[in-house]
Amino acid sequence: MRILHTSDWHLGQKFIGQSRDLEHGMALDWLLEQINRLEIDVLVVAGDIFDVNNPPLSAETLYFQFLARLRDTPCRHIVLIGGNHDAPGKIDAPKYLMQALGIHVVGKAGENPAACCIPLYDQNGKPELIVAAVPFLRDRDFKTGASGEGMEARMQRIRDGIYLFYQEIAAAALDLQAQFDPKPALMTTGHLYAKGAQATAEQQNIYIGDLENISADAFPDCFEYVALGHIHRPQMVGKKNHIRYSGSLIPLSFSEIQDQKTVIFLEMEAEKGLTQLESVPVPVFRKLASVRGALPEVENQLAALDSFDAPLSTWVEVEVQGEQVVADLSRHLRDFCKNFKLEILKIRRQGNTDNWENSHESAALEALSVEEVFLKRCEGMGLDSTVTKNLVQSFQELRNWMETNEI
Repeated sequence: MRILHTSDWHLGQKFIGQSRDLEHGMALDWLLEQINRLEIDVLVVAGDIFDVNNPPLSAETLYFQFLARLRDTPCRHIVLIGGNHDAPGKIDAPKYLMQALGIHVVGKAGENPAACCIPLYDQNGKPELIVAAVPFLRDRDFKTGASGEGMEARMQRIRDGIYLFYQEIAAAALDLQAQFDPKPALMTTGHLYAKGAQATAEQQNIYIGDLENISADAFPDCFEYVALGHIHRPQMVGKKNHIRYSGSLIPLSFSEIQDQKTVIFLEMEAEKGLTQLESVPVPVFRKLASVRGALPEVENQLAALDSFDAPLSTWVEVEVQGEQVVADLSRHLRDFCKNFKLEILKIRRQGNTDNWENSHESAALEALSVEEVFLKRCEGMGLDSTVTKNLVQSFQELRNWMETNEI
């Protein structure tokens, strides 16, 4: 089977107040072109389909239109898992309708790992591939924590729970594989932070307090390919070629501007397993750029960006350095760029990362994570650092509990 692995679409993302719908629409159009060009049989999306639990209607429209258009391609099977940004119930709601159309969705793991094992059949009705579709594993997928459980004990429980779940689903996949002759290939998915992965600066830990959830060696050897999501930078894990993050489909923050976005093309065969793997680069639909320097340098860099060839205008963050004073820096820079194919979304002066131009205070707030806003609020109250640390930890635990319970 010819398989395409992608992840972290984050449909519906608002980027400093700006919609990404145009970029996402172009990226999904391009993805359909690759499915046709490569004659893909199976599309695997490894989580974070949406950017928020309750995505806007425009994001859901992009999602369902894309799935409907797949019916006019060679793709016969689609496997989608929920990520930490996805609401499990929303992903699973149309499950049975989608299954009738060859679309398999796994928003939450449930109590039976075997239920996440999906056999996929070739055009002759023979099983050729089994996908152990593991979504983002939430607190409720593990043993209930003890009363008064500390952060380290909780994190160890989660690590042990992730490891155990993969052992159990591997056993279930092998039991299912043994029922067929020839034996179909085995692959699994995951949405987590694997040990050794290189994340971008703005990506948050997927479990509060824990950076690395599982090592490459923890994935059972029976899986001939491991399709991962969550890390936006494409890469292999633990120097193992068959354990891969595909990365996000478009750059999702200014910290990702140097990344070449990709999807992963692979071939797997019954009895032979993984026979081919290559990265397919995704074109740039809208460039994100960071510009820094004294005002004349900034202006030169902005002028140079105007020559970048992409369908959509470039989005830029600017940091002006040096002692030169400009009365209305925001207006000056926007007037300078008015005939360029770019938009300045963030402006700051050197050494002043908190006080943005007044006309962009709301945009600056939009650029911060929820935890960063809470931290800045605590710092603004002049609280002791230990008190602030404890408050932030409690706030993170509350957010995690609310996400776990889909509140």
